[in-house]
Amino acid sequence: MRIELEKRPERSATMAWASPLIAVLATVVTGGLIFAAIGKPPLTALWIFFLEPFSSLWSLEELVVKATPLILIGVGLSVAYRANVWNIGAEGQFTFGALMGAIVPIFFNSWQSPLTLVAMLALGVLGGMIWAAIPALLKIKAGANEILVSLMLVYVAQLLLDWLVRGPWRDPKGYNFPKSVGFEDWQTMPVFGGGRLNLGIVLALVAAAALAILMRRTMKGFEVRVLGEAPRAGRFAGFSSDRMTLFVFLLSGGLAGLAGIVEVASTVGQLQPNISPGYGFTAIIVAFLGRLDPIGVVVAALMLAVSYLGGEAAQVALGISDKAARVFQGVLLFWVLACDTLIYYRLRIVRTAPVAEEGAR
Repeated sequence: MRIELEKRPERSATMAWASPLIAVLATVVTGGLIFAAIGKPPLTALWIFFLEPFSSLWSLEELVVKATPLILIGVGLSVAYRANVWNIGAEGQFTFGALMGAIVPIFFNSWQSPLTLVAMLALGVLGGMIWAAIPALLKIKAGANEILVSLMLVYVAQLLLDWLVRGPWRDPKGYNFPKSVGFEDWQTMPVFGGGRLNLGIVLALVAAAALAILMRRTMKGFEVRVLGEAPRAGRFAGFSSDRMTLFVFLLSGGLAGLAGIVEVASTVGQLQPNISPGYGFTAIIVAFLGRLDPIGVVVAALMLAVSYLGGEAAQVALGISDKAARVFQGVLLFWVLACDTLIYYRLRIVRTAPVAEEGAR
């Protein structure tokens, strides 16, 4: 007896949208079992991890702050994945965008005007696009695997950041700590109120709305969908897969770079060895949880932001590792992929006949 996957004649549209909710519920149940296994009260732990982030105005603001880079990166990745182009290196594009944007406050520290912030954001976008163009061009010109190249470039960007903040870009007045000079005034994102909620969320929502219009109302969005779902039909229609590869890599890389400079110009306030808790990788989950739809990505980003806040709260209240958020994100990705698989395939039990013994009498 064995279990096989049998392709369904057609997928259920209702289940396609219900799948993320089922995955979230399965993640909560799995989380309760994990907490019970390590000796923590499941209901209390689940409350702290999943519901406490909604319990105060401060935590709601922090939720939006955490969701901002996930939205910016996730909406770009959703377009790339709809085109069947696999950019896995958004974390590296995030980092290189932060490096490029930081050139302004590091080398022109006395420049203070609204144009300062505009220049930083523009350089952040440019940095992300440059880093994303490398795997795109290698795929187009040399047939390289974009998954491996974009992923390896993540570590190159992170090591470059580490070297710069410990060497050439280290703050000479920073008591030898590995960090750049602090960003000040117009070198930081304008905030709303007295908390950390900043202009970045506006940029993220504008990006999501713009890409939603692009995907639903423009010829370019139609081209993305056709090449992603039926590449052969797209070639007959005159659409170029090479141009599409470059386009979606530049788009997703530019938005990841924008997220990078927004993050260091707001919550971090300077360059340092660690500027991201893994936003670029988490945004991959966000893109799929949002059904590769820019508006869905906004909702999914808010849901995934809960895992960061919940992980911090659980670390303090329950004394568990700060890696708990990564565990839950991994569990959620597993359930999302499992549910999506069952949308397209059904499980079938195949009974196998017993093998006759050699030399049977």
